[in-house]
Amino acid sequence: MKFALVNGQRQEAQPNLSGKCPICDHPTLAKCGEVKIWHWAHLGKRLCDRWWEPETEWHRAWKDRFPVDWQEVIHHHAETGEKHIADVKTDRGWVLEFQHSYLNPEERCSRETFYGKLIWVVDGTRRKRDPEKFFEAWREGSPVQNSAFVRRLRSDECALVREWADSQAHIFFDFGDEQVLWWVTYARPNGSAYVAQFPRADFIEMHRSAVTQKIPFEEFLKKLGELVTGYEALLQVQARNRTFPQPLRGGFPLALGNRRRRRF
Repeated sequence: MKFALVNGQRQEAQPNLSGKCPICDHPTLAKCGEVKIWHWAHLGKRLCDRWWEPETEWHRAWKDRFPVDWQEVIHHHAETGEKHIADVKTDRGWVLEFQHSYLNPEERCSRETFYGKLIWVVDGTRRKRDPEKFFEAWREGSPVQNSAFVRRLRSDECALVREWADSQAHIFFDFGDEQVLWWVTYARPNGSAYVAQFPRADFIEMHRSAVTQKIPFEEFLKKLGELVTGYEALLQVQARNRTFPQPLRGGFPLALGNRRRRRF
């Protein structure tokens, strides 16, 4: 954990501090070594949130891009009493979960059901071959609307895409590029997946801004949904008529703010 309660106040781990867990109220100890990032740990082997996992520097760096008050927000299910700590919850109600380690499908489904309005940001560099296989599948994918930014690819050609293809949430792969994230959506485990390049800075900005005149994330969801629905309809026509799909009219805005909007 990044935060524990010290004298009733949320505080980051510092040497020689002790505190209490904000979710179970049991004692915690600040772990401030030279190898792992500084964090709080329960005394003994207690683990009050079964979804908790050790944080990497990648994980912590993503959290730190958002306001402190949005980090490690406790979610409480009113009917069952179940509690979990979300990595980040924005002022628009989106829960952002930053996932480095492998996550089994049952737990992923449970998290998506529990949080509801959930976005995954996945570390795509955890396995050495994943970036290579992903970009190979991207190159072989079909441009949607003759776009360089959105493609339809085979989900079974890349293990990383296949592992996340049945997710009901939106998934962004982070391959360490400071410019771009890769948005995977409308995916099927043994079929197709739609992948869009998405500017990293815009992703962070649109989720950080409490009041913004920028394009909200919900607008991008709508645009991408319309794009995919239209393209799928064209593919059905192609299958019936044995013709090649033609470009759709309109577009999916990439850039935000006062910059000139590019279109896919």
